[in-house]
Amino acid sequence: MSETATLSRRFTDLANPTRFVALADRLVPWLAGLSAVVIAAGLWMGFNAPEDYQQGITVRIMYLHVPFAWLSMMIYSIMAVSALGTLVWRHPLADVALKAAAPIGAVFTALALATGSIWGRPMWGAWWVWDGRLTSVFVLFLMYLGLIALTRALDDPSRSARAAAVVALVGVINIPIIKFSVEWWNTLHQPASVIRLDGPTIHPSLLWPLLISAVGFTLLYATLHLMAMRTEIWRRRVISMRRMAARASQ
Repeated sequence: MSETATLSRRFTDLANPTRFVALADRLVPWLAGLSAVVIAAGLWMGFNAPEDYQQGITVRIMYLHVPFAWLSMMIYSIMAVSALGTLVWRHPLADVALKAAAPIGAVFTALALATGSIWGRPMWGAWWVWDGRLTSVFVLFLMYLGLIALTRALDDPSRSARAAAVVALVGVINIPIIKFSVEWWNTLHQPASVIRLDGPTIHPSLLWPLLISAVGFTLLYATLHLMAMRTEIWRRRVISMRRMAARASQ
């Protein structure tokens, strides 16, 4: 069997909720432990890194704020891919992935806004400014809340899945707006300093702790997402069993 066929078969196997739950049961403990170790290492390195020559000790909140901000956009992008999986590929777990990711994305976005506000207070002299970056991230937070409400508002699972998928795909236009807002509009927010065509502008002593922290929080997100998907699959099974029992009793 070719490598492509093998990968296709494994992807198809994961469409089976039972097999997915079994895989999640094996992965979650390892991912949780690994994420704890990597986050601890990243934060320890970050809080022992030298202070910034302009921002002083306040720069250390970067090791929390930047990973939260990256993940707020990454999670929504994953939800958009899941929406395509629902509408185009009809993958059985695509809707589960979208619904499970929304609350996690909302929490990370809220943390990005909160830590950004704390970081901005000594730098800008204000807790909040309505510039392009902050406003577009706040809109992202509202979109997460709207998707959470939408997935819980409709009783019909198929209608809920399609509606949430359409809204998620429409809202993905906000991701490039967030990314390029500091270039398109006059803003207090600093421009990109890590992912740049000409390379990072952050000194390695600050960059490496930031990257390690980002990897750690990404592993934490993967852990939480797998746990949430597993819980959602169990929840749907319980609802299905209750409906079957109700029909049998009639």
